[in-house]
Amino acid sequence: MTGKGQKASPPDVGRAGVLQVCLGKAQRLTELIEYATDSIVSKTILDKPVGTITLFAFDKGQKLSEHTAPYDAVVQVLDGKARLTIGDKDVEVASGQLIIMPANVPHAVTADEKFKMLLTMIRA
Repeated sequence: MTGKGQKASPPDVGRAGVLQVCLGKAQRLTELIEYATDSIVSKTILDKPVGTITLFAFDKGQKLSEHTAPYDAVVQVLDGKARLTIGDKDVEVASGQLIIMPANVPHAVTADEKFKMLLTMIRA
């Protein structure tokens, strides 16, 4: 996955593969990640052998180029709107919606406006 100006968040994930600020404490997802001008910011919440949970914040116009993943990818839209291309179909998504991108199907993400999402991938 690539995006123009893509930035990874600082390594806040501890030895247990968990974002420490979330461990045993309730957090507002949209407040755990900030937008950055002309960038895509990502922050890992959980990184385990069985799967990952990652927050993304896309500035308007930013894209993840088409790629595939060997596992289903669950996208929960937290803020804004975006266009997902799954196979040969464009799907508009908005805050409060959830969509599953099927394993082994090419997909891409385009932020038509500022957009935050939670991506969950289960490796099974």
